[in-house]
Amino acid sequence: MKVYLKILFINFGRSLFLRIAVAVLAAFIITTANIAHADIYKYVDEEGVLHLTNVPTDHKVKYVLILKEKRILFNANLDVTKYDELITKAANKFKLDSALIKAVIKAESNFNHRAVSRVGAQGLMQLMPSTASALNVDDSFHPEKNIEGGARYLRYLINTYKGDLTLALAAYNAGEKAVSKYNYNIPPYRETQNYVKRVLSFYKSYSNL
Repeated sequence: MKVYLKILFINFGRSLFLRIAVAVLAAFIITTANIAHADIYKYVDEEGVLHLTNVPTDHKVKYVLILKEKRILFNANLDVTKYDELITKAANKFKLDSALIKAVIKAESNFNHRAVSRVGAQGLMQLMPSTASALNVDDSFHPEKNIEGGARYLRYLINTYKGDLTLALAAYNAGEKAVSKYNYNIPPYRETQNYVKRVLSFYKSYSNL
């Protein structure tokens, strides 16, 4: 969904006015879309009019990114039990806690089996095409195949990091090279650090159900 605002600045309070406009646009995106990209871009035209949008489509204009958010997922009618049978099957096969697989799915796709990230990760557990191929997943949008592939990869990472779940999750998000680059610590990427925290939080919640 594309959202667009055109604003004519007055001479005073420009900075405050911009912050308010950005906040209004972001709030509108969040409350009107099931899945929305909340990155907000701006440009000022030759007449001094500020343009704000979450989808920069005019290739003749140089946009400036002023608010970045990887992805906002919102679905008031979400059924978090829809894939429980498939999750349990994969958990048993790869000796994982089903609550952990469910937590990763929640963080990765919010249970949307058609989800596609900006970098091309696909499906419930957001498998990159190269990763899916290595895991023998021929259709990442097929829930059962995606969950089995993601669970297999998660088990591999947990084994690789000798049971250290935080490192396994960091590698799931940022890649094994990123973890090794930072001496086998969680990489200092805000996205990855937040990802690990979110998955662990979801894991705790689902474990208590």
